[in-house]
Amino acid sequence: MAEKTRIHPETGETLRRGVRPTTVSYAIYTKVIEVPGWYPEGEGDAIHTGKDLAEWNEVYRQMRMDYAKKVRSLRLRLYLTQEEAGRVLGGGKRAFQKYETGKTPPSDAAVALLEMMERHPEDLELLKSLPGRQVEQAAATRAHP
Repeated sequence: MAEKTRIHPETGETLRRGVRPTTVSYAIYTKVIEVPGWYPEGEGDAIHTGKDLAEWNEVYRQMRMDYAKKVRSLRLRLYLTQEEAGRVLGGGKRAFQKYETGKTPPSDAAVALLEMMERHPEDLELLKSLPGRQVEQAAATRAHP
């Protein structure tokens, strides 16, 4: 049986059907999976079909949902509303709602703060007292007496 090949439509490079390890990452989670596709001999652009990426998509979706649950659980353990969490950790209430539903990934800075809060919840008061937070809190108090 002849080996299946195809030509990359942009680079003109010969691609062969194969499987390669690919890293899937979301927030603090990382997993290496084998992804089928059309690959060049060395480095270069590969071509994948939707079917090729099905496992990647599922792993990413699961990581996204797992982290969303973790964010919500942490917020509740710290006795914070979404509004308070958004003010303390940045991004605001809407951002926190999106983190907790998995609709939007938190920024790297937000992930770092979330992980710090999980390991050192006693530092919550320090975060609440930072100068930028005081300005935001004062503005919120003036806007909503």
